[in-house]
Amino acid sequence: QVQLVESGGGLVQAGGSLTLSCAASGFIFRSNAMGWYRQAPGKQRELVAFITNNDRTTYSDSVKGRFTISRDNAKNTVYLQMNSLKPEDTGVYYCKAPRPGRDYWGQGTQVTVSS
Repeated sequence: QVQLVESGGGLVQAGGSLTLSCAASGFIFRSNAMGWYRQAPGKQRELVAFITNNDRTTYSDSVKGRFTISRDNAKNTVYLQMNSLKPEDTGVYYCKAPRPGRDYWGQGTQVTVSS
């Protein structure tokens, strides 16, 4: 079955960096687009970054120029490099694998940016 396991979250000061990882299993990773989303307290889940199976990337305006999404097909892992973090980046970060018929989500990893 499809499994997505995020890691790498934590507490960081504003201006700092974190790298999130999402290890995938249960499907042919290299053929699948992947996405990172986040949900702040009291807000809806929003797209942060997306990468297609041929490495085309999309970013939300709020993170463009600061975050980088990448993938390692040999490791079945998608990454989110986050630089110049701001307090408004605080939230639970989820990875998503869109699959035929449904989307699969990981359990999320907490990112907290202190001012």
